[in-house]
Amino acid sequence: MRADDASVAHDHPTHRSSQQQRFIVTGINLTFEEYDLPNGLHVILHQDHTLPIVAVNLWYHVGSKNEHEGETGFAHLFEHMMFQGSDNVAANMHFHHVQSAGGTLNASTSFDRTNYYNTLPAHQLELGLWLESDRMNSLAVTAETLETQRSVVMEERRSRYDNQPYGTMLMELFARAYKMQPYRWPTIGSMADIQSATLEQVRAFHNMYYRPENATLCLAGDFESGSARALIERYFGSIANQDGEMYRPFAHEPVQTTQIRDYVYDSIPLPGLIIGMHIPDMNDDDFIPLDLLSYILTSGESSRLYRRFVYEARIAQSILSYAYDLEMPGLFLFRIIAQQGKTPEMLESMLWKELDDVRRNGVTAQELQKAKNRIETSFVRAGSSLQSRADLLNSFHVLAGDAAKLNSHHERIHAVTQEDVQRVAAKYLTEHNATCLHYLPYPKTASEQRA
Repeated sequence: MRADDASVAHDHPTHRSSQQQRFIVTGINLTFEEYDLPNGLHVILHQDHTLPIVAVNLWYHVGSKNEHEGETGFAHLFEHMMFQGSDNVAANMHFHHVQSAGGTLNASTSFDRTNYYNTLPAHQLELGLWLESDRMNSLAVTAETLETQRSVVMEERRSRYDNQPYGTMLMELFARAYKMQPYRWPTIGSMADIQSATLEQVRAFHNMYYRPENATLCLAGDFESGSARALIERYFGSIANQDGEMYRPFAHEPVQTTQIRDYVYDSIPLPGLIIGMHIPDMNDDDFIPLDLLSYILTSGESSRLYRRFVYEARIAQSILSYAYDLEMPGLFLFRIIAQQGKTPEMLESMLWKELDDVRRNGVTAQELQKAKNRIETSFVRAGSSLQSRADLLNSFHVLAGDAAKLNSHHERIHAVTQEDVQRVAAKYLTEHNATCLHYLPYPKTASEQRA
């Protein structure tokens, strides 16, 4: 798990006993305690009295993978609707209350989780808890709020994806790479599903997932444990869970044995290439070596493939790779944008040659150590922010099943060997395990060619 990339929730024992944990992550020393309310809300408290600030970070274990085909985009829709009012807070007044108190706030949605986070002056902790509890307990899911946010989300899809150069690359790749798993549709959803969503469908989705037993609340900053526990009990303790079992998808993606290839035409200035290979979920032993390999290959201008593609061969403007850390098996992807006059075929041919070299000869000790240092640096940077600490604690509880696993994460990184990296490259970064998309500009019209 990358420090800047936290993602979602994991079932925990009911009435888990309160416990104080101490751990060290890449030079960061943190203490935290965690417990469950009787209604299932999991609470993590991390005290730091350095500055009079507190981070209120709430995760719901619901993302786009919890949706059904034909009803996509609902998790992201609620990222917007959660600010549209509740019993005691009018529409958009959540922003007003937090910002008027000198705080900041935001929210995000991924395949696996949705999170809402506020950073406030320490004496405004109660305000943050009241706001989050009020919308957990009594969100206004009405025809009016649905229509308003439907329009907002549709415009967001147009501006960030459909009308953005290369904006559809990921969604086109995932749609072809997956046959069974619900990662095959984008977090923002399809335009048709957003347009056709009914109030009944949206309310059913909200009732299923936005409840205490599906949430994790982390406080980080300047507060006293006893008073914080009392406030949490006061504001969240009486919130009841909705009836009905939560939908938790699990689909075994068939093993890919033949390469998938396609061509996509788009309004782009230069050709591009995006390739995805199936890899295990983020908790699998092979994931960290794959994550390190992505750093070795394309993290920074001195990385192996950036140097080869951009500086030496001069066939690419940019290249990145990424091991998607997901709750279910993810993808290792490459995204390359060509230089003027170069083709996706040239990019792909060179990429397979470079990956063959990794499979045959591995990586150097220097490359591996540099990648480990980069990951450690990202964790150190995360430790400088209370909100990032809260998000990491939530992510390890929700996605890894235990916040205390943050304690040993650096040890798992340091334990990776050159042989581990070469092994996972040979196992996963193969042509038959790949979905390859060549992105091409629309052909010029006759008038454009004359001009």
